[in-house]
Amino acid sequence: MGSANDERLLAAARQLVHLLAERLDVDASVRLWDGSRLPLGRDVRGAFTFTISGPGVIGSLVRRPTLDNIISHYAEGRLGFEGGTLIDFGSQLSRRGRSATLKGISKLELLKALWPFFFVPADKPSDTHGFSGDITGRSQRRRDNKAYVQFHYDLSNEFYALFLDPQMVYSCAYFTDWQNDLATAQRDKLEMICRKLRLKPGERLLDIGCGWGGLVCYAAQNYGVTAHGITLSEQQLAYAQEKVKRLGLEKRVTLELKDYTSVEGVYDKIASIGMYEHIGRANIPRYMAKVQSLLAPNGLFLNHAISRRAPKSSWRGRRMRPEQRALAKYIFPGGELDDIGHTIMAMERAGFEVHDVEGWRLHYARTCQLWCERLTAAREQAVRSVGEEKYRIWVAYLAAVSLTFARGGARIFQTLASKTAKRPPPLPPTRADLYR
Repeated sequence: MGSANDERLLAAARQLVHLLAERLDVDASVRLWDGSRLPLGRDVRGAFTFTISGPGVIGSLVRRPTLDNIISHYAEGRLGFEGGTLIDFGSQLSRRGRSATLKGISKLELLKALWPFFFVPADKPSDTHGFSGDITGRSQRRRDNKAYVQFHYDLSNEFYALFLDPQMVYSCAYFTDWQNDLATAQRDKLEMICRKLRLKPGERLLDIGCGWGGLVCYAAQNYGVTAHGITLSEQQLAYAQEKVKRLGLEKRVTLELKDYTSVEGVYDKIASIGMYEHIGRANIPRYMAKVQSLLAPNGLFLNHAISRRAPKSSWRGRRMRPEQRALAKYIFPGGELDDIGHTIMAMERAGFEVHDVEGWRLHYARTCQLWCERLTAAREQAVRSVGEEKYRIWVAYLAAVSLTFARGGARIFQTLASKTAKRPPPLPPTRADLYR
């Protein structure tokens, strides 16, 4: 490619950035492949900068302007950002109400800026970072819960330890004060779960999707229960077993590599914390029926799950938006969010009586923000653990989730239910003690 063409493409890229800057006016910059740094606002003072490695990236995106293509280029370093997190940039857009301003860009001017890139050989990402099988899990014949779980959770225990709290709790924390650190907020979350379940010494607790053993160990230590946890992650199981041994809880805590469908026995209390999102919407009736069958007559069930907004129609509820498809491919294959109305209906159809529903949306926004900050700060260790591409995808994922919850694009609820409505519930007349 000759120098004249190089300059033509750089001029087109500068014009594109200029058009974006006129509409966005944010404290951020764009660094082009020649090293030039262009402002995205009138008064740029911060260090946050988007990077573009070459004209072939823009050419690729012009011809295939999909979220999946953007993620692939980002994972391989052709697109990037530095000088902060995506939360910093996204917060600017939210505060200034800029989310819709790009609609005002002149289509003619935009076409002029993009036209030269239609003829540039495209940089093609390898696209080797996502799940290789059925990402939706809607086909029951092909659904493999173990493969889905291990794709996400078996990256390495060392990787998760870089951004989780010391107890390795991988679910929404509970902030009694927004300034609390992650360890405090996760401890307070475990305490709140135990209180809501009204745990008593000698009771049998089942944790469906026990992760690295945070809840079962906490409940056994502080509430005197006998706890059983199940997971489909081999690495989680190994870590949790070592933790149980280290804490001397072998007689109080048991763990298994097992799907919820294969669990047997009767339990006084059952918790499902951040697992419900993995089962697939079509499996919800079977899931609720199974939990119902495992719960003692006067038992309590706490379901802690991320929730979507209720769809306006059943068709819209089945359609996967681009961001949902990208999430399923790169982070959570087989995952599918339910809406809280449908969750409650499924509980009631299975014979549960729902007593309490508490929204924790902003708590999860704060949790993911802290996770993102911690992972960003541990970049070198993360790259050594899982590679540059996985690290970049996860940083962007945590930032995107934090922003989504902060803006109300997703919700999270703790729902408490009892075995049946045919007897008085095992609960006090008020919940004042929970918030003392």
